[in-house]
Amino acid sequence: MWKMGNDEGDRAESFLDEDSEGICSLSTTQRIYASAACLLSGLVLMFLSLIVFAIPIKFALLFTFGNVLAVGSTAFLMGPEQQLRMMFDSVRVYATVIYIGFVVLALICALWIQSKILTLLAIICEICALIWYCLSYIPFARRIVSDLMVRFCDTEL
Repeated sequence: MWKMGNDEGDRAESFLDEDSEGICSLSTTQRIYASAACLLSGLVLMFLSLIVFAIPIKFALLFTFGNVLAVGSTAFLMGPEQQLRMMFDSVRVYATVIYIGFVVLALICALWIQSKILTLLAIICEICALIWYCLSYIPFARRIVSDLMVRFCDTEL
């Protein structure tokens, strides 16, 4: 099914082949291209969402879908099962749950409540949660950022 190639005797590669294991059967080059395309699509959607900020429903849908695409782009590199395992690892389970919670909250604020201010606040929190989630992959990054925030925001003289 959907074979690429002209010779019947050669085994043609296929994305929809019955013997393939889905995304895991992609070559390294195909995984890198798919990841880059997914990341670029996500970034484009997030940029386009800024253009329609005045319309909270369109803004939240574009921004959140772009955000999820950008985060999901790494699933092509390591596989969706491994990514989910890493997302819910004990080190970053709280960051993952908070990020997903703010994604859902942003959609609720935009689609159900339809409040521009609440949607903006939810999106800002979503971005902060995403940054904190991404920092969990860099050794000692969250600790350094926490120390810097305490140093910059400390009101004691």
